[in-house]
Amino acid sequence: MKRSLLFLATAVFLLSSCSSKKNKKEEPVNTKTNVEIVKKDPPSIPKRERMKNTIETKETKEQPAVEKKKDIVVELPAVPREFRAAWVASVANINWPSKNYLSTAEQQQEAIGILDFLKNNNFNAVVFQVRPSADAFYKSDLEPWSYFLTGTEGQAPSPYYDPLEFWVEQAHKRGIELHVWLNPYRAHHTAGGAVTSASMARKMPESVVKLKQGYYWFDPSKQSTQDHAARVVMDIVKRYDIDGVHFDDYFYPYAEYNGGQDFPDSDSYNEFKRNGGSLSRGDFRRNSVNTFIERIYKDIKKEKNFVKFGISPFGIWKPGYPAGIQGSSQYDMLYADAKLWLNKGWIDYFAPQLYWPIQPAKQSYTALLKWWESENTMGRHLWPGINTVGRRGPEYVQEIVNQVAAARDLLPNNREGVIHWSLAGLTKNPAMTQALVDGPYQTKALVPTTPWLNANPLLKPSLLLTPQGNNIFLKWQHQQVDQVAKWVLYLNYGGQWTYEILEPGVTTKDVPTTLNNKKLQYVAVKAIDRLSNESPYIAEKVK
Repeated sequence: MKRSLLFLATAVFLLSSCSSKKNKKEEPVNTKTNVEIVKKDPPSIPKRERMKNTIETKETKEQPAVEKKKDIVVELPAVPREFRAAWVASVANINWPSKNYLSTAEQQQEAIGILDFLKNNNFNAVVFQVRPSADAFYKSDLEPWSYFLTGTEGQAPSPYYDPLEFWVEQAHKRGIELHVWLNPYRAHHTAGGAVTSASMARKMPESVVKLKQGYYWFDPSKQSTQDHAARVVMDIVKRYDIDGVHFDDYFYPYAEYNGGQDFPDSDSYNEFKRNGGSLSRGDFRRNSVNTFIERIYKDIKKEKNFVKFGISPFGIWKPGYPAGIQGSSQYDMLYADAKLWLNKGWIDYFAPQLYWPIQPAKQSYTALLKWWESENTMGRHLWPGINTVGRRGPEYVQEIVNQVAAARDLLPNNREGVIHWSLAGLTKNPAMTQALVDGPYQTKALVPTTPWLNANPLLKPSLLLTPQGNNIFLKWQHQQVDQVAKWVLYLNYGGQWTYEILEPGVTTKDVPTTLNNKKLQYVAVKAIDRLSNESPYIAEKVK
């Protein structure tokens, strides 16, 4: 009986306790935050567990979840892609600087003029020569300042500045890619003044030979040559924010540089044979260059995957390739097996110097371009060099326009483009430039993407529209602003889209609400990274 009474009393107590909890008034919800942090933790719980358990999320029916804004889906037009570049030669002051005694201000003014010219005429890249002959257009601890920059080898600009740093900054500011152009083996040019104690011809005499026409040349087969040239390339790649590294067609020198005689490398070839080498001298030379090219490509990719590597070899691999082609052989005279580099994919872009017209057939621009594309087994960019500076007159202007069009027709989508030799063929021939701008370069284009080079995907930008009378103020931003190389802004008036490619520093724009009696309906924007990949778009409907 006592047990029954005790049990009954206990049950009544528990029932009463539960009822009091149920009827207790709820605490008001703090609308400023949904997180409550308990300041004092029970000392018996480990620290990591205490932190996990001291955050309590309060969700009630009175505070509904915020509905995520739905993305506006639109169909944007494709933006054309084409590599449009010009070589800017510094050797012998061909293009820049125009003279080797200009002041710093004059040099910078000329550089800005060149980059403005390219931007205004819808080019998107420049190939700038920074090492014409084992010298430097930048601050280097490996090689002397160039004679072509200051008139004295080893002398820095005064007042001091770093020309390459300046060119990179100014090019990127205008949305232009900058590729550094280096000659890998030339140690001294005949236009480069006297060979002084500052010259690499004096500092590395064991690696350099003198040719009969006055040039000095690194022996490409020597390990010291390859190691030094690789250090020079990687020094630039590591320290400068460049978009590409570019080699020209000078590997073993043209025979006329040595009075028509063979390259004087008997010492290195005989040493090769003494060590058991069995290759012919030609194969020995080609193998030396091949080894170096493969090394440079891998070194660049290991350091900065996004820096493209390109080469512009002599345009004919061998006579007869393709059938009917006549002329010199890079394979047998320059010991450059450029077909192998293309077949192996040791380059990101290949720019054979196809400096001949479409007709006649013996050195046909289009026949050679088709053949090189047939050898492009790795699907690399094939951007031929064309001889814009060759001649003047309306017929030649039309020839160049036709060559640009032919590259578009013969090359796959997203791989079109050409490089113009040289800048002077444009700046000194207004008719040539005008024909390009009125024709194939009428609108701006993005550089083709390079899908075999990995890149971190860009996030979607943000976009804000602010009405201001008859205009709308547009402002866009990006969380990864340091990775944005360009923007594409899209406007839709009356159901019709237009686009504009903008420099990375442009993040605002005023646009009219009505244009040509058509109302602005949508605005969209994309970010473009340095490999020309597009981010997802953000679109807003104009209310």
